[in-house]
Amino acid sequence: MFSSRTKSERTAAQAWEYLSAAMAAAGDTARDTGDKAAKLAGKASDQGHKLAGKSHKLAGKGHKLAGKASGKADLAWTRANAAAAALAGRKPSRPWGLILGAGLLGAAVGYAVATSARAALERQAEQEELELAETAVVVTPTYDN
Repeated sequence: MFSSRTKSERTAAQAWEYLSAAMAAAGDTARDTGDKAAKLAGKASDQGHKLAGKSHKLAGKGHKLAGKASGKADLAWTRANAAAAALAGRKPSRPWGLILGAGLLGAAVGYAVATSARAALERQAEQEELELAETAVVVTPTYDN
């Protein structure tokens, strides 16, 4: 009636069973999808050889379908591995590529803003200097002998 395992242990065990089943299903799905995509690519290639004018189009569609299937299988496998890592207590890694990209973008925008601000200040200083030169009054002393 009463189990010696706690509720959290039972939940973790059940989650592990679900995850194991999901990973096995993802592997089977990936394998089946890859097989289907290969068959479709083969059929498209065969049809392409039969229909010389349309061969490139059909072969391209077959490769496109194979690429989509492979992408979905990779996504399923990645999600299953992330779930396994979460159950094992491992934290996900930081997206260093995204962090580096954002830093470089920020540096580029900062450089562009600083350069344009410096150019605007120089233009303003030149304009003020021209205005002063236009309004300047030259006073020459007179010498009485």
